[in-house]
Amino acid sequence: MSYQALYRTWRPEFFRDVVGQDRIVTTLRNQITSGRIPHAYLFCGSRGTGKTSTAKVLSRAVNCLEPEDGEPCGRCAACLQLAGENNLDIVEIDAASNNGVDEIRDLREKVKYPPTVGRYKVYIIDEVHMLSSGAFNALLKTLEEPPAHAVFILATTEPQRLPATILSRCQRFDFKRIPAALIEKRLKQVLEANGNEAEDEAVSLVARAAEGGMRDALSILDMCLSYGGGRLAAPLVREVLGASDRRFLFDFADALIQGDAPRALTMIDRLMRDGRDPAVFAREVTGHARALLVARACETGLEDILEITGEDAGRMRAQAQGASEPRLMRVMSLFIQAENDMKWSSQQRIVLELCAVRACHPEREQGEEALEDRLYAVEKALAEGVRAAPAAPSAPGAKATVPAAPKEGAGISPPPPRSAPVPENDEQAWQQAFKAIGRQDPKICIFLRKGRFAGADGDQALLEYPLDGGEVLMKLLAAPEKRAVVDQCLSEAFGREMHLQTVQPGAPVRKTAAPDGKRNLERVYEAFPREKIEIIDE
Repeated sequence: MSYQALYRTWRPEFFRDVVGQDRIVTTLRNQITSGRIPHAYLFCGSRGTGKTSTAKVLSRAVNCLEPEDGEPCGRCAACLQLAGENNLDIVEIDAASNNGVDEIRDLREKVKYPPTVGRYKVYIIDEVHMLSSGAFNALLKTLEEPPAHAVFILATTEPQRLPATILSRCQRFDFKRIPAALIEKRLKQVLEANGNEAEDEAVSLVARAAEGGMRDALSILDMCLSYGGGRLAAPLVREVLGASDRRFLFDFADALIQGDAPRALTMIDRLMRDGRDPAVFAREVTGHARALLVARACETGLEDILEITGEDAGRMRAQAQGASEPRLMRVMSLFIQAENDMKWSSQQRIVLELCAVRACHPEREQGEEALEDRLYAVEKALAEGVRAAPAAPSAPGAKATVPAAPKEGAGISPPPPRSAPVPENDEQAWQQAFKAIGRQDPKICIFLRKGRFAGADGDQALLEYPLDGGEVLMKLLAAPEKRAVVDQCLSEAFGREMHLQTVQPGAPVRKTAAPDGKRNLERVYEAFPREKIEIIDE
């Protein structure tokens, strides 16, 4: 006998074999037990969730002569007859290849004939959304006035494409994606029955890769067993899937969170040398960022939400504490877009590298998420504070001087206030203003330090920012109290009313010479008596 794929060998024969659809199975069994069987069903849901398999079990159950708690007995004449491939009472139609009106008209002619063995003649129409408009109209007439012996089971992955007139005449059952834990349990049963050795981590990898589809899980398992010679190991599964291990994902996420672009690019190079699929890796990074976002939002129940072990949940929480929500959301957006771009690009590695660099350098982006990420970094730096430089060590052999205690009753006068030195040029005036701003609002200074003073133009102090990088600063200065601090410090340092303005590199700057002349005049007054100085206007 030729080999049969696992998903065909392990197709459910009874309702109890259907995994992860308890609500639907219970309803169908109760209908069979009570005899309340509708004339039309609609099974919809993702691929591989059990729609067609459940339809086949249902078609045998409604015709079983001795059902056991809603299950087909498998022993009566009807069950034995319907189990064969030559039965006439169960008709399967693939609407993807038989979608014309002629096929449905032929069905309307044949539906009049009664069943040969059981009580019902069951028509299973798979991918029913592929029917043409004329075919739907022809089917509608049959659904409106069906024969008493006919039962229709429509299966589709896209119920939104069905006409409302068809939907209203069917009992709808939505098949949900199967949880990874249930898929993993089923795979272990299959492996044990076949006598295959398997690592728990490998089974978990296959279950998660199936994305809720049991048929996909069995197909992946079949392929991995063939590759591993009947043994299922985690490294072999990763090679078959083109996936990365969790440690690699955690390290790559650390590089993105810390803004370490060289490290991220080195890891991508290693990934490509190992022959990994860039699109699969982009999807994994998106999933990892989503897991970190969930870890930041949920204090409990992380293991159940992400379907991971307690050890992995602890690592997720620890890594999530070092990343802001804006950065994680931005990483997800970038890698989702990168995965989509790879579908149309012949340079998938470049797309992945560009995405990683953009994720590491939010300061070069102008989106809202990038701006929020930068503000979060500033607030974090301010919260941690700046460590003061250590004091210079005293010279060897020098004695520490202890200040003498003041005499009792002696008055202590405060030291005279030190006047700020008069700046000789605009650059010194800017440095003086910068220090004054730092004393009043250090947060503003962090952004000022990223720019370069380009000179004064009238009443404006110009600060160069590459690629519109000053947008965050101007957004910060939109607050009146922040703007007032900057303007006051600038005005005091320059000796006239001044305002801050950001410009791009290379912008023309008109140097203002008046303040330098004024400061030169003040130095002349300090050197000579005012009555002996005569000012001549030219």
